[in-house]
Amino acid sequence: MAMLCFALHAQNETPKIGTVQGKVIDANTSEAIPYATIVIKSKADNKVITGAISDDNGNFKIEKIPAGTLKVDIQFIGYETITREITISRENKIAQLGTISLAESATTLNEVEVVAERTTIEQKVDRKVITVGKDLVTSGPTASDIMNNLPSVNVDQQTGDISLRGNQNVRVMVDGKLSNIPTAQLLRQLPSNSIKKIELITNPSAKYNPEGMSGIINIVLRKNVNIGFNGNVNIGLTRERESKFNSSLDMNYRNGKFNIFGNYGNNISKNANDGNIFRADENSEQIFSFLDNRKTHLFKVGVDIYLNEKNTVSFFTNQNITDSRTDGVTDVFFYDDASSNSFQDFAALNDNLASQYNFNYKYDIDDEGHNIELEVDYNVFDANDNIDFQFSGVSAFPDYIDETETDRDRTTINLDYVRPLKNKAKLELGAEARLFNSGIDYQSSGFTFNELGNLRRTPSTDFDYSRDIYSVYGTYGKQYEKWSYQVGLRAESVQVDANALSREIETTDVNNIVFENDYVQVYPSAFFTYTPSEKNSYQLSYSRRVDRPGIGQVNPIREWSTPLISSFGNINLEPQFTNSMEVNYTRKLGNKGTITGGVFYRLIEDEINRAVFVDRTDINRLILTHDNFDNTSAYGVEISSNFRPTSWWSFNSSFDFFSQTQKGITESLNAPTDVATADNIVRETVEVDNAAWNFRMFNNFKVSKKLNLSAFGFYRGSVQGLQFEMKPMYFVNIGARYSFAQGNGTLSVNYNDIFNTMEFGFDGQRPFRQVGAFTWESNTVNVAISYRFGGGKYRAKSRKQRDNDEKSGSGGFL
Repeated sequence: MAMLCFALHAQNETPKIGTVQGKVIDANTSEAIPYATIVIKSKADNKVITGAISDDNGNFKIEKIPAGTLKVDIQFIGYETITREITISRENKIAQLGTISLAESATTLNEVEVVAERTTIEQKVDRKVITVGKDLVTSGPTASDIMNNLPSVNVDQQTGDISLRGNQNVRVMVDGKLSNIPTAQLLRQLPSNSIKKIELITNPSAKYNPEGMSGIINIVLRKNVNIGFNGNVNIGLTRERESKFNSSLDMNYRNGKFNIFGNYGNNISKNANDGNIFRADENSEQIFSFLDNRKTHLFKVGVDIYLNEKNTVSFFTNQNITDSRTDGVTDVFFYDDASSNSFQDFAALNDNLASQYNFNYKYDIDDEGHNIELEVDYNVFDANDNIDFQFSGVSAFPDYIDETETDRDRTTINLDYVRPLKNKAKLELGAEARLFNSGIDYQSSGFTFNELGNLRRTPSTDFDYSRDIYSVYGTYGKQYEKWSYQVGLRAESVQVDANALSREIETTDVNNIVFENDYVQVYPSAFFTYTPSEKNSYQLSYSRRVDRPGIGQVNPIREWSTPLISSFGNINLEPQFTNSMEVNYTRKLGNKGTITGGVFYRLIEDEINRAVFVDRTDINRLILTHDNFDNTSAYGVEISSNFRPTSWWSFNSSFDFFSQTQKGITESLNAPTDVATADNIVRETVEVDNAAWNFRMFNNFKVSKKLNLSAFGFYRGSVQGLQFEMKPMYFVNIGARYSFAQGNGTLSVNYNDIFNTMEFGFDGQRPFRQVGAFTWESNTVNVAISYRFGGGKYRAKSRKQRDNDEKSGSGGFL
């Protein structure tokens, strides 16, 4: 679609008293055309005065039109442009254009959706919207690669864990839908060029599920749903030490009342990671080396059925298949006593299948946005893990194998009702049921120590966890000339049941841990905006949110283990609640870009954080888990801008600062001993002030119509955590993109971390003095090619924005 810039000129001599409204439909199918462009020009000199786009139902309404004789152009890709002439006066303030039928254009029928050259950032009432352009796609082949380019977002390059404003309590959605696929795995397999926009919803309204202290990151994928047969193919190769291959194929066929779509994507890669941890008190060092070999395949197929103008039925299914193997070595060297050296090798095999089935029915009661919508979403996740541990050197552990089978299912039933009211008001009501069940069966051939220091067989464990949430919500919003507001309330009833049954292998002893937590909570929200002019906008918002523990945080089965530390969940973990307030200001810099600044404050109740305990069965080992702590607070500042200084250079930049007081528990022995008892274990509640800042800048240079260059720089300051202080991190990426085949094809080359500076370095104080660093394949070259084929007119089903309801896992150290 051709780019259109509206030059808004002050016309003090002409009062802006008029309104133009109407609806745009397809002349052949009589179906609404969303996102059609409406341009209002002066008839006298043909200058552009203002404009807008049609909404999802094809409707448009443009206000503050100056008096006089004007021309209105209605246009959309693949259609002939229609021009209407109107006259605005004090006697005729409203120009009703009625229903405007656009006919196919013979000369543009073969056009397809055109991806914007540069990324744009827009601050809306309750979210920041980043429209992904070709410049950002050059950053890398997957969603994980481009996330670090976004304001306030960070991705741990080792674990793939994502954080927003320095906190991992963030929900990640795809097209507003929940996925059972682990977040890190999902981001690594989504092709970056399939992403249309990314929404950072830092303070969601009561309409959204209230999970996630930091809010929601919603990834909106491109919808290849043009009339006729259309498709897009992408192939990419990345390499430093190991090769990484990804590809995707998107296709759809739209004719008459049906839209049939499907896509396939894969990520086949080997990833090498290395690290070391040095302990000065005993002059020892742990050296780590890991090689991950992963194959993921994602299939999606679905159909939209347009029964008539008012009724639409949709169904789709996602099938994600993962097969991976990780080989790792952990060597422990005692430089003062080589006889104590120990070595651990492990081979971890994992295969899982995540299946999603989604049904949606929407009834449009009228053309003004009055509708009711029912959605049913069912997810199933099955996984098998097998880890073979082998030991050598002075190790008290015999070789052993851990086997885990996981079965999870989640059902979401949602009913939404939207009713536009008089005087620019809108009422939204809804009800939702979310039913989650998980079963984990753990078997081990290994051994642990008992309280007397003797070896015993590791018990088998069955862990069953269920959480049912029933909620209702309502929001009411109203818009005035310069002011608008929205208030809402969500009420939820939650029922949690957990049961961990452990069986001793060598005896008949059974240990059964039961946890129940039933509660009712209300979550208010309020949003206020003030727009004194077309260049200035202010937003104030408040919401109450909750972080419910994820399955990885409550699972009492050992998650991972090294010779010196093991990670377990805490079955008794309770949710934390957050009251969040934000103030944002947006300034439009003419047609050059925008700048947005904001501050936020959070009051956190029953904070969930890390805890480190001495292993009562082996005093040389530590246990890493989670616990609830006292109330705390956090605050931060964000500034972001997208700006085009010249016709050939544009950039996006952002700076964010956040501060939070964190609390945790750590234990240590106060004297050398062979048995850990209550008398010689010291427990300490640790409190640290965690202040961190990030700066990033993405530059796009247009060399010619076909060739673009890019450069991205990132710097993260040091971060003080509970266990250690993370050292500063920085890197620079460069890239090039070339278009061919009349813009249908794109060849991209990207060189990441060109100075090879990326590493996760840390200096630890608790539970003992240690320093270390971890590195990965960051100094990579990526080559990617994409080509789109087919053509036709755009016609997509508007899909809901739905969020998920739990943390994505317990992760590693803080």
